[in-house]
Amino acid sequence: MLLSLLNRKEKLKFLDLAIHMVAVDGEPTIYEKRILNMMLAEVGDDIYKEYTFSLASDLDITVDFFTSTPKVTRHIVLLNLLKLSMFDDLYNTEEHFFIDTCRRKFKVGVAKRKELMRIIYAERDWHEQAKRAVIE
Repeated sequence: MLLSLLNRKEKLKFLDLAIHMVAVDGEPTIYEKRILNMMLAEVGDDIYKEYTFSLASDLDITVDFFTSTPKVTRHIVLLNLLKLSMFDDLYNTEEHFFIDTCRRKFKVGVAKRKELMRIIYAERDWHEQAKRAVIE
């Protein structure tokens, strides 16, 4: 969601961060792999052709990279991490702690996190409504 607004380096760093998040609790689930592929497609063909899903060597460097980016970039990254964590309908405390650590380092407040979560839930509701409309 909105990943196309990031510059090339931010896109690559985001994908590294996303890989770390899904790996925090073990091997990525099929749902997590699916959304990672969707996010990879969203960042653009130039990155899609060259990116391989492998953990960056130093998570702290990846997180620290975003601390000096514009606020809008940090919000887009956090929004997509939240979306990634919610995709498989399983609440995972390790992912929660990972996202909260990023949120604090990005200097994003709890109110903004709640606002971003509302967007994620609204998107999920919209998808569910679309499924019901098609089935009926």
